[in-house]
Amino acid sequence: MPTLGEALREGGRRLGLAGIDTATFDARLLLAEVTGLAAPMVSLRGDTVMEPEAAARFEALLARREGREPMSHILGRRGFWTLDLAVTAATLDPRPDTETLVEAVLAALPDRKAPLRLLDFGTGSGCILLALLSELPAATGLGIDASPAALAVAVANAKACGLAERAQFRLGDWGQGIGGRFDVIVSNPPYIPEAEIDGLAPEVARFEPRSALSGGADGLECYRRLIPDIARLLSPGGVAALEVGQGQAGAVTALLTDAGPGREMVRCDLGGIERCVVAFAPDS
Repeated sequence: MPTLGEALREGGRRLGLAGIDTATFDARLLLAEVTGLAAPMVSLRGDTVMEPEAAARFEALLARREGREPMSHILGRRGFWTLDLAVTAATLDPRPDTETLVEAVLAALPDRKAPLRLLDFGTGSGCILLALLSELPAATGLGIDASPAALAVAVANAKACGLAERAQFRLGDWGQGIGGRFDVIVSNPPYIPEAEIDGLAPEVARFEPRSALSGGADGLECYRRLIPDIARLLSPGGVAALEVGQGQAGAVTALLTDAGPGREMVRCDLGGIERCVVAFAPDS
């Protein structure tokens, strides 16, 4: 049986040959998964000989990663905001860029302790809605998704995060059948032009649900359907925030302006890319 150090070096080598930039990091996480060690301890215990069962599991997980399956699918989880969320092939992998939307909403709210009503279109794993609820102790939220499998993941995540009593999830087609008003409306809709999807990294193009990626011919199809519902459902004085793809902020801002929910602003992610368009409804 190999030692942990030998397994780490071989795993990093193989993942590097597979074209993975984070080869050694990923190999270390896989070893932590099969041994039960914290990831930093894998390197510190490099002379430890692996148990046969752990070595076999590591080989199986390593082969999946060599095939470019996302780490979140292999491990079944992904950290987002302050939460540890379950992730499956039925959901979009939560990304750090999407935390820009959470930050933008929180920065726009004058009172985080208010009993706000939240609405999340295309909730997927529930990551945006649950992150916001974790910061807004009196808020309640509704997540909408067209995928029953994704909703099952979101429900499980809400329960695991202790937020199930304040989060509801419903099968739906954007705003169809939804009434009332909401203080906060958020969405990370599909925004990649259909023709570009197959050219994305294999982890995305081959493993993430295409329905959560494709924004039609120009990437804006879902915004055109969604924004009229936002204008109808947003409360006076409410905040709406939409994640956008690179280069799309201007077009999405124009769609919001035409729909008339109020003034808009754009927030950039840590890479300086315009990642979130925020709309503020007038108070009356």
